[in-house]
Amino acid sequence: MTGDFTRRDFIGTGALGGLGFLAGLPRVSAQEAKVDPSIVRFRPEIEPLVRLLEDTPRERLLEEVGARIRSGTTHREIVAALLLAGIRNIQPRPVGFKFHAVLVVNSAHMASLNAPDSDRWLPVFWALDQFKSSQARDKQSGDWTMENVFEPAVPVADRAAAAFTMGMDSWDVSCADTAAAALARGGDTKAAFDLFCRYGARDYRD
Repeated sequence: MTGDFTRRDFIGTGALGGLGFLAGLPRVSAQEAKVDPSIVRFRPEIEPLVRLLEDTPRERLLEEVGARIRSGTTHREIVAALLLAGIRNIQPRPVGFKFHAVLVVNSAHMASLNAPDSDRWLPVFWALDQFKSSQARDKQSGDWTMENVFEPAVPVADRAAAAFTMGMDSWDVSCADTAAAALARGGDTKAAFDLFCRYGARDYRD
């Protein structure tokens, strides 16, 4: 499968039985579709699934994921691995464009939560295909991969917010990145989100 589908086309085709790799997949309840934020981490237990999404060619990925699901991989594991694969492989700047494949993961997840139990896989499989499309474009434009955090530069927890603000105000990407890592490790997601929102609407160029 290599064609570019709109969400409407993809979901419509799947609902009519036109996507053979969906045959035999287990139904997913609303409870099973909820994602536990604690699993959305680069950890050894999810790394093989992330690698599968990264390394499998686009034309084979949906069938491979379908086989994993039939072998017991859960809906929430697929969604978590998809988000992690996108974060690691799709350059986030400029926002949008190919990075749209990462931004739509939450939308696909929400669509899945609101779908009938029999159709909850459809938005997720569309998002998987979009990831492979964006990954291919990323490779054509330099094959960006997220680097590991430079640990010596990560500020201590009580200085993370100030360091993040300084980095963002001065357009210092390295400073902002390491400070963001410290904020994430601090565990106060609401405080971090409030801080990020101050800059979220700012144009990348200005």
